[in-house]
Amino acid sequence: MTKANMSKVKMTNVKKMVLTALFIALGIVLPLTLHAVPQAGLIFLPMHIPVLLCGIICGFPFGLACGIITPILSSLTTGMPPTFILPSMIFELAAYGLFSSLLMRYVPLKNIYARIYVSLIGAMLIGRIFFGLANALIFNVGEYSMQMWLTASFVTALPGIVLQIVIIPAIVIALQKANLIDSVPLHS
Repeated sequence: MTKANMSKVKMTNVKKMVLTALFIALGIVLPLTLHAVPQAGLIFLPMHIPVLLCGIICGFPFGLACGIITPILSSLTTGMPPTFILPSMIFELAAYGLFSSLLMRYVPLKNIYARIYVSLIGAMLIGRIFFGLANALIFNVGEYSMQMWLTASFVTALPGIVLQIVIIPAIVIALQKANLIDSVPLHS
């Protein structure tokens, strides 16, 4: 198949499932690489990166599935995240996978960089809101405060947020230029 024909090949559901499995595996392995650094998971958010990538690249429902499955499998196989954090992380990562895919699909921006950034940042904000609501209304009722949410979601996580904003768009664009993934269709 020529390079010109490769760019016209659509990503099949099988390819999306394989990529989703790869992103789930990365979501388990990346946190392990930082295990020696105290609190590295809370600071660098390594599990978030593959879930956000899956949502942007594979779309719905694959991003959502990745966001739900990754923290569960990681907790079962590595003990990270610990069980007391797991439920709220499932809500957060599911929101990342879902909203990164929906925003990428339906935000009507013609510039691919703008669409990636709007989708990424929008999903990151929505996921953090889901995390906070899940803690405040379900898992830590009466114990979870706005200050705890702001500290966990933005202050401690600032290096991870910056990392996501820098590397996720670069990875998506590089994969598209290499014709390894579909270019995201533009909507009018």
